[in-house]
Amino acid sequence: MLQTIRDRLTGPIVWVIIGLISVPFAIWGIQSFQTGDSDPVVATVGATNVLGLSIGGTDITQGQFRNEYEQYYRRLQSLQGENFRADQIDAVKTRDLVMKGMISRVVFDRYTRKAGYRLDDAALREFLESVPQFQDKGRFSAQRYREVLLQNGATPESFEQMQRDRLPKEQLRDVVLDSAFVSAEESRQAWRLAHQQRNYSYVALPAAKYVGAISISDAQIQQQYDDNKTSYQAPERIKLAYLELDLAQMPPAAPPSAEILKAMYEAQKASAFSTPEERRASHILISFGADKSASKAKAQALYEKIKQGADFADTAKQNSDDPGSKSKGGDLGWVKHGTLTPKFEAALFDLKLNEVSEPVETEFGWHLIKLTELKPAKTAAFDDADVQKQLLDTYRQKDAAQRFSDESQQLEQLSFENPSSLDAAAKALNLTPKTSDWFTRAGGAGIAATPAVITAAFSREVAQDGENSKPIAIDTTHLVVIRKTEYEAPRTLDLKEVSDRIRDELKAKAAKAKADADADALIAAVNGGQTLDAAAKAKSLDVVTPAPAKRDTKDADAALLGALFKLPHPADGKPSADKITLANGDVAVIALQSISDDGTPPAPGTADFQRDSTQLRDAQAGAELESFLAAMETQIKVKRKAEPNTDKSEPVAP
Repeated sequence: MLQTIRDRLTGPIVWVIIGLISVPFAIWGIQSFQTGDSDPVVATVGATNVLGLSIGGTDITQGQFRNEYEQYYRRLQSLQGENFRADQIDAVKTRDLVMKGMISRVVFDRYTRKAGYRLDDAALREFLESVPQFQDKGRFSAQRYREVLLQNGATPESFEQMQRDRLPKEQLRDVVLDSAFVSAEESRQAWRLAHQQRNYSYVALPAAKYVGAISISDAQIQQQYDDNKTSYQAPERIKLAYLELDLAQMPPAAPPSAEILKAMYEAQKASAFSTPEERRASHILISFGADKSASKAKAQALYEKIKQGADFADTAKQNSDDPGSKSKGGDLGWVKHGTLTPKFEAALFDLKLNEVSEPVETEFGWHLIKLTELKPAKTAAFDDADVQKQLLDTYRQKDAAQRFSDESQQLEQLSFENPSSLDAAAKALNLTPKTSDWFTRAGGAGIAATPAVITAAFSREVAQDGENSKPIAIDTTHLVVIRKTEYEAPRTLDLKEVSDRIRDELKAKAAKAKADADADALIAAVNGGQTLDAAAKAKSLDVVTPAPAKRDTKDADAALLGALFKLPHPADGKPSADKITLANGDVAVIALQSISDDGTPPAPGTADFQRDSTQLRDAQAGAELESFLAAMETQIKVKRKAEPNTDKSEPVAP
């Protein structure tokens, strides 16, 4: 199963794995569920049995939910970039989605552990060696491995433990996914559905056709306002002044003296500017098998043959038990210290060029090791241009980070000591106060798109008491302190503020009713045997007959296309008709005239058939995984104790 996981380590999947370093518990993990005792519990998962396995209860708290919700929100911002709109986020649906994901991960984690899925040291090492981001020239590099983890604020110990938790769940997931299959007939039927063509026509009944003839009186507007006054509300909104401290915008430090750079060079020479010795190794592996002594004797006999002149590569091809290197004459490529198991490595680095070791025992069996090439260690000189640039960049990064840390503390202290103004902090840190536009609890542009800023802006301290906020993290290197400049409480809008809006609403409602009536009349005429053309002509309406459509037709109205493929097959020569609402809000009548196939399904065994079958199987596998997760969740008791809040207030009892 680990081979399946390695085979899938391509493209975006690899970056998901590497992303787990910096966002470690976004996928299949519960280790981030750690908070203080005072954190209210919103749900408890477990305390029942699944397939005879005892599952212990696990609490999910408001703080854990809030952290997960903010991570999800930031991922949406990152994915959508400039197109992100906070006011288009459905907080309730997003809350439920995040909560469902947290519960599913707890269930999956508990089930995997109790079912006995584990990852041993050899499998973990094999996995790490397969990740391209940890490789140098196609081979696993211990130095590169440490560098990547360091850049993401992780250690080998924490990352490896993370993989021990993640990979067994990946194995279980793949067991379910790999169980899916489709028959040849299912593939052919799916092809026919995907390539089915529907011949249709439709009549649009635009609101503009009716609105012009509709008159709304002042009395109707007054009545609508009186009956629905609570619907005409202006939400509370706020404008902010704020100071912004951003590491990325900090001016670079002036170049330091040569003495400082020299000291940095000496301190980092071994780790950053030196290339360690590399040795190219080949080996012949003789597995222990059932008789360890016999396997050693075989290895010793092969060693004697090589000493007497037998070709090492040919001997490896004929005798090695390592499938990965056997066909290559035992070649393992270039090796640095810390890459291989200690006993193997010690023997390799004790060899002279082209020398072959006697049998060396490791946990994998007996090895004959040959040193085929040697690259001595190298150290780049202090005066090298690349070294100078790297030293200067490192100096400036550390200097900026230190200044950011110092100024962050100053910003927090000064904004706290001067709660009624940003002037003192702005002057001391040479920051220019900025202002936001009006925004509501749904968020807005710029910093107002950040959930933490929205929460702080409408807190009692900022919105009501008029104080500075604490520093708020937009991200790890970007802070803001906010204060209110203007605030408007929620209020009911006056009639004069909404009269035009109400008039338009009433006109639209009346126009929709007239359009619905005409649409119903058209459908009745078609069902009575009249053609859609004749029925539409009687009402001075135009019929549109597009080209035949398939399910994936790109240029059709989405509502029109969705309705078209829900209509029943025409019977007795009569079209099927229905009333729909188009994407622009207009009413329309759609009539399905006939159905045909677009071509012939590909024959079994062809590349097209295999491609379509694979796509169908993948869809089936995804559905089976969803069902598997749902089945586990129905058998494990989940007690919802409160609805989690998307802000930092107390959860609400269900």
